[in-house]
Amino acid sequence: MTKSDTGRPQDVLPTPSHTVGPFYGYALPFRGGEDIAPAGHPDTVTVHGYVYDGAGAPLPDALLEVWGPDPEGDLATADGSMRRDPASGGFLGRNGVEFTGFGRIQTDADGHWYVRTLRPGARGRHAPYLSVCVFARGLLTHLFTRIHLPDDEAALAADPLLSRLGDDRRATLIAVAEGRGTYRFDIRLQGEGETVFLEFR
Repeated sequence: MTKSDTGRPQDVLPTPSHTVGPFYGYALPFRGGEDIAPAGHPDTVTVHGYVYDGAGAPLPDALLEVWGPDPEGDLATADGSMRRDPASGGFLGRNGVEFTGFGRIQTDADGHWYVRTLRPGARGRHAPYLSVCVFARGLLTHLFTRIHLPDDEAALAADPLLSRLGDDRRATLIAVAEGRGTYRFDIRLQGEGETVFLEFR
């Protein structure tokens, strides 16, 4: 509470969150953030796409964080998506063996992103999915969504979230298979075909 010129108390409106970009581009990305799967793992999939703004223009400075379980549906317990040398403080990168389930990817100059990870397994009643957090210029709060792979239609039909959505909205959460373990998933922040975003309370 503050006092107005008349001396009476008045409510102070909350200050909005600061925007997240493009300042995060200097410190948050790390080398190899898109390579989550251990090298040569047979269950590796590649998911890629573009991040578009409300006018349909690609965003060259968006940042995505991706989390996913392993093929058995277990959450990773390994440390160290971004490892540092304890002696020099320099960046070591992933160890190439353990699966951390986490990656951080910055879009390129064309708004394109990709991630190589392990095919996620189902957890409980949910169809397999990757969790995604989107940071982009103009967003006061980061956004959460999911990437479902289209390989098991029965699991998708029974998923508690997907089954509550109409066909058009549901399609924004399902990647498109391109063959050879590659999937396309575009993220639209607003406008026609806007991606379904989730709110956690």
